[in-house]
Amino acid sequence: MSVLDATRGELGLLVLYLNKAEARDKLCRAIQYGSKFLSNGEPGTAQNVDKSTSLARKVFRLFKFVNDLHALISPTTPGTPLPLVLLGKSKNALLSTFLFLDQIVWLGRTGIYKNKERTDLIARISLYCWMGSSIATTLVELGELGRLSASMKKLDKDLKGCDKYKNEQYRAKLEKSNQRSLALVKAALDIVVAVGLLQLARKKVTPRVTGAFGLATSLISCYQLLPSRPKSKTT
Repeated sequence: MSVLDATRGELGLLVLYLNKAEARDKLCRAIQYGSKFLSNGEPGTAQNVDKSTSLARKVFRLFKFVNDLHALISPTTPGTPLPLVLLGKSKNALLSTFLFLDQIVWLGRTGIYKNKERTDLIARISLYCWMGSSIATTLVELGELGRLSASMKKLDKDLKGCDKYKNEQYRAKLEKSNQRSLALVKAALDIVVAVGLLQLARKKVTPRVTGAFGLATSLISCYQLLPSRPKSKTT
């Protein structure tokens, strides 16, 4: 493969990535929380970037609540324990509510909806919903990781005497476990971000801490959305 073909392929992946509204939203989120980290809540350019980017991101989330609403009423995977099903549905309900209320907040922040006090109240309620969905996600990922771990141990015993890393089923479970571990870390960090945005622990979770954790979860989200590279053909 020539250098030009390789470059074209890399640019193609970048175009594919940037064509996703979700990817652009997470890149803006990284800018938003990076600015929050730099400003530490103090007035200035960084804080202006934080506020303007936060408002711009709300456009990317218009009608996004439909995704989790659809997941809420969709059937679950057979064999999933009831507690995990309930937690998963709670996450969908809370996240859908957050995204719906966030649209009202956008109307208030842009001046279309004139009641500032009501807008601030709805913004706070929406953040509580987001924090609740992050807590539910954390518990779901912990439960699913436990199930995966038990399944991998059982498969490991069945493959006794063989190289488990050469087994396709084991490798698939291991990859899934890594993905869920990353999702668990992101959800746990998002809880801290929500605490910071709600100012529930002002002395410990400062704007700088909120910005640092928010930037970390944004970069994790950007990584999770990366398109998979096509497998190179062997001759």
